[in-house]
Amino acid sequence: EAELKNVLLKTGDQLKVQGKIHVDAKRFQIDLGSSSSELALHFNPRFHDGDINAPLLVCNSLCDGIWDQEQRDSLSAFQPGSKFKVLVKHTGKQFEVKLPDGQMVEFPNRQEVEVISYIRVKGDISLTSFKIY
Repeated sequence: EAELKNVLLKTGDQLKVQGKIHVDAKRFQIDLGSSSSELALHFNPRFHDGDINAPLLVCNSLCDGIWDQEQRDSLSAFQPGSKFKVLVKHTGKQFEVKLPDGQMVEFPNRQEVEVISYIRVKGDISLTSFKIY
């Protein structure tokens, strides 16, 4: 797990996360917000989610420790055992996430956060690169 506090990811900035997904991966997540209980973006690829055996991408936001409505999409961009690169752009009104296969996922900035000061990456991955630019 990588947890960074007091970072500065402003509107217009991008976050690049690279790594390798474990062969037996169940899920991993990239969280952006102001704290672990205030997340503007919870980006969560899931390979096995309860009764659902099909890969799934869940995006959500967390306000005062309470989850909002999930945005769920089928997932083919991530494969257990493979390397990945994800680019997250903070546009102000939304987050644009470029997946390894070139697809783009958009998630609204529900809390209208201008500056992200908290980033956490955790789950069934080995992190190889992490950059804000």
